[in-house]
Amino acid sequence: IGGRLAAVICIEDPLRPESTQVIKELRKLGISKIVMMTGDSERTAASIAKRVGVDVYYSEVLPEDKAGFIEREKAAGRKVVMIGDGINDSPALSAADAGIAISDGAELAREIADITIGADDLSVMVTLKEISNGLMDKIHKNYRRIVGINGSLIALGVTGVIQPTMSALLHNTSTLLIGMDSMKSVL
Repeated sequence: IGGRLAAVICIEDPLRPESTQVIKELRKLGISKIVMMTGDSERTAASIAKRVGVDVYYSEVLPEDKAGFIEREKAAGRKVVMIGDGINDSPALSAADAGIAISDGAELAREIADITIGADDLSVMVTLKEISNGLMDKIHKNYRRIVGINGSLIALGVTGVIQPTMSALLHNTSTLLIGMDSMKSVL
């Protein structure tokens, strides 16, 4: 006013307080590369990336560039999880192996995403990864058990040690027991 600065208006998306801890915990759970892609300026992106501890960051990224990055990572044999909340994240959410939208984000992002999480706290990402790891462990364990049991039953049946009816009974019983064990909580 009158040639002098009268006010400065600053607009900032506040950093979620749990962000740094969530990234540390996701690393411990096996996520090997954490990338931040944003449409924000280089300066803003560099500041946030440093504070939260991502491996790599990209600034001033367009929506199609996010999706392109994900496609290149998938082509390189990596599994990609994308977390986003805006309309501009929708192509990348769709391209990812698992798209995760934040519930207070754009409706389009929520519609396209495979999973929608509550926006209150990003710590649910850690819980999701723990559940995922637990489910994969259970699947591998069950596979080994089923192959071991069925292989043994086939060998015992072929050698004549047990009758086909006993083999069928043992197979069905083991299937039921493994199925019941699978109903236990993974956490």
